Amino acid sequence: MTSHSTSRRTVLLAAAALTATGCGADGDDGGTATATPEAPETPEASESPDSPEDDGEALARTSEIPVGGGAVFPEEKVVVTQPTAGEFKAFSAVCTHQGCLVNKVADGTIDCPCHGSKFRVADGSVVTGPATRPLPAERIDVSGGTITLA
Repeated sequence: MTSHSTSRRTVLLAAAALTATGCGADGDDGGTATATPEAPETPEASESPDSPEDDGEALARTSEIPVGGGAVFPEEKVVVTQPTAGEFKAFSAVCTHQGCLVNKVADGTIDCPCHGSKFRVADGSVVTGPATRPLPAERIDVSGGTITLA
């Protein structure tokens, strides 16, 4: 009777393991089986061939950054400016006041929507508070008309 009980347990455990594996393959429980197919995301794969450099992430073409202005890249948490023609700068898009993301570049300043702080496009320094510290500089590479994160 002991051997019959052990063999029944073995069968039940095996059935439970197969059921759990089947659920993981369906993607309902987030198991290893679902993590592998989701790893290569289609949008990134389609963007990679368009990227001129493999080292950094392409942000924009230089022609897309206006002279005296800039553009905010919220996903990368970076803002790129062009204070004078051909001079490109990058700063953290995280406001030094309370960590909100800046949302626009207008009239020579990088603007935070949360409390009204404004920073200069040329050097990230504070124009209007409540922020008291400048936006930290970020590293970018400008090559072949493309701006990438360094």
